[in-house]
Amino acid sequence: MLYMFFADGFEEVEAVATLDVIRRAGIEIKSVGVDKKTVKGSHGIEIVCDTVDSDITPDKELAGIILPGGMPGTTNLMNSEKVNCFIDYCYENKLLLAAICAAPMILGKKGLLNGCKAICFPGFEDELAGAIISNEFVCVDRNIITAKGMGNAINFGLVITAYFKGKAAADSLKSTLQCS
Repeated sequence: MLYMFFADGFEEVEAVATLDVIRRAGIEIKSVGVDKKTVKGSHGIEIVCDTVDSDITPDKELAGIILPGGMPGTTNLMNSEKVNCFIDYCYENKLLLAAICAAPMILGKKGLLNGCKAICFPGFEDELAGAIISNEFVCVDRNIITAKGMGNAINFGLVITAYFKGKAAADSLKSTLQCS
């Protein structure tokens, strides 16, 4: 099971496009509202999540987490004790940690990117403490996937798909999406 955390101020396209691609791939994922089930994005779009953070715990069914960016969504994720608990659990157990746009800074501020290739929205690079800043739009290093921003949300979802199902499955799905 993957969890994608939604906090008020999340970037809507990054979250919804990524979530949609992953569900199309047949990967089990739930949207998780931080503190509440209905969360408002940075552009005023409200999303009703599958569950709330108080109803989940990291366990053996967990395959990883996804953190969408956006402001103040990224800050709200970073300030969530529950989200940090999941980040720590995934890092300690080498489960997927995926973050897009500003959200990779959460991993950087926690010191989880030391020696790891990573990317983020331009201007947040200084927040990726210890990272090797990549020029790629979506970057994979071990169990950490980072992406530059909203325009890369579909590819971010496809790279997550490849992580779990292989490149052939991701390429097959990509061919149905009509994207470059």
